Amino acid sequence: MIDILNLSKSYGARTLWSDVTATVSRGEMLAVIGPSGSGKSTFLNCVGLLDKPSAGEIRHDGKDITRFGPRETRQFRRDVLGYLFQNYALIENATVAANLEVSVRPKRSSRGTVGTVIGEALERVGLVGREKDRIHHLSGGEQQRVALARILVKQPSLVLADEPTGALDQVNAATVIDILRELSDSGCAVVIATHDDRVRDRCDAVLAVTDHSLVS
Repeated sequence: MIDILNLSKSYGARTLWSDVTATVSRGEMLAVIGPSGSGKSTFLNCVGLLDKPSAGEIRHDGKDITRFGPRETRQFRRDVLGYLFQNYALIENATVAANLEVSVRPKRSSRGTVGTVIGEALERVGLVGREKDRIHHLSGGEQQRVALARILVKQPSLVLADEPTGALDQVNAATVIDILRELSDSGCAVVIATHDDRVRDRCDAVLAVTDHSLVS
């Protein structure tokens, strides 16, 4: 699914990480760990084509996506990628349902199915019946779960999650981890930047960006 080859990222004279090499296969969950400021989020942003590495390659199904132009980048984000952002990236003055509708794939958007798809996703994250609530009325933890429901609606083949349990209590954190694990088990490649030992322990491999080591 994703091959990361000798990836490096620098800002001026400061190098966040260098010569990082890892592979994430379909059905695999990788934890990216390291102290605050080590560049975990930047690493995810490079894989998600929101930032550019200073050197190296990121290959998706054999294609170096770091060389994609604007059109190929949009297609990759639309057709392949699901991103669980640390700041949720939701439309705050819109309803929960409206935030999820934008991620429904055309093949699943026939009349009568959109509501069912959204309802099933919200039930899975513990927000059943909250379709009409506006995002700015929700707590941070609830917004994170809406963002996770958006991933379930989209059904991507690659999920990037940036500290997905950071704003959640123990019960809801467990739900998020379970869902990410289910996505992985169903064939999705999942990459998670995390400080949470519970997340790390559920992953198949761990990449420490501070020393660039990959531990299965």
